[in-house]
Amino acid sequence: MSTSATHPTPDQRAVSQEKPALAASGWPALFVVLLLYLASIGLIIGGVSVLRGPAIVLGVLLLIVAIIGSCGFFMLQPNSAAVLLLFGDYRGTVRKTGFLFANPFYQKLKISLRTRNFNGEKLKVNDKRGNPIEIAAVVVWRVRDTAQAMFDVDNYENYVVVQSESAVRHVATSYAYDDAEHNELTLRAGGEEVSAALLRELQERLSRAGVEVQEARLTHLAYAPEIAQAMLRRQQAEAVIAARQKIVQGAVSMVEMALNELSSKKVVALDEERKAAMVSNLLVVLCGESEAHPVINTGTLYH
Repeated sequence: MSTSATHPTPDQRAVSQEKPALAASGWPALFVVLLLYLASIGLIIGGVSVLRGPAIVLGVLLLIVAIIGSCGFFMLQPNSAAVLLLFGDYRGTVRKTGFLFANPFYQKLKISLRTRNFNGEKLKVNDKRGNPIEIAAVVVWRVRDTAQAMFDVDNYENYVVVQSESAVRHVATSYAYDDAEHNELTLRAGGEEVSAALLRELQERLSRAGVEVQEARLTHLAYAPEIAQAMLRRQQAEAVIAARQKIVQGAVSMVEMALNELSSKKVVALDEERKAAMVSNLLVVLCGESEAHPVINTGTLYH
């Protein structure tokens, strides 16, 4: 017999599903319970005073009924729910707010439906290129299905914490921190795309616990301290190279424009040697970091 036949996988197990449960307003039930208390007390006192056993027995029975009935009262605030169990059997979820009354034998497990924030701690992980980085994220979530949250995972709040950290680690290893050479999506420049990928990853993981992820964003992203200085120098070098490329491209365009203007307007006739000298001088002026100092030539290029 195969293993899957004897031990079903998580996907093969029955998934809990929330269903509504009925709960009445608690005020009419409170009136009835108070009458039972008064009647039971009256019968017990009256039976004792006249020594009538049946009245005492009836009063005690009514008192027991009133005490049991008192266990059916509960209150729910806005954006909260109560999961009702009857001797371990799930009977439904109450989402109606206020002072309520239900079967006194129900076990009532209250659960918050409010939106919550999970601000993850900084995690040290390697990115797609193998560089150690520090990353953290904030996850905005709420309980969508109370039955799944209560019965399909052991502790849904701890489940959110563990799975969120796991999702952040997985997303961090799927992208490079920063890579200008390959022109691919990176953690630093990805922005909305990385956040969307993290949101999809979290929703896939947390849907098993009946949790809805409303937003997920990176709150911290940096190289690990041991390589931070080296990577900073690399980024500075890449920035300098990119700037130099722009400067050279602009200088070549300006030199070409100058030569074309001089030729088209016939300002001066330049042979190839004079053109080379002019190009050299213009590139020095345009690409040099220090201010150029002109030299007045009183002779010719050849003497």
